[in-house]
Amino acid sequence: MIRTRAKYHLGQVVRHRKHPFRGVIFDVDPEFANTDEWYEAIPEDSRPVKDQPFYHLLAENDQSYYVAYVSEQNLVADYSGEPVDHPDIPDLFGPFENGAYPLHFQLN
Repeated sequence: MIRTRAKYHLGQVVRHRKHPFRGVIFDVDPEFANTDEWYEAIPEDSRPVKDQPFYHLLAENDQSYYVAYVSEQNLVADYSGEPVDHPDIPDLFGPFENGAYPLHFQLN
């Protein structure tokens, strides 16, 4: 059994290390939990290792809003103090405060 600890938390704003997008974390997998097809579509020299946390983000870039699935090694904390404008944020989180979004609900 692999024991991992997520570096980032739900509601935190993060940026991708290499690509120009940022987002809010809404779920975390302790290790890779997507399809093999998704993983194989990443160029081999850019593929992240699977045995690390992977984060589900409500993401945005200059052109659109979407959901992203990103390895921990490819994320950095965003300390810009700027909110993320993804339209689904109000469904999961309260108003942006102190650089993060509080959850609307309790987790089990």
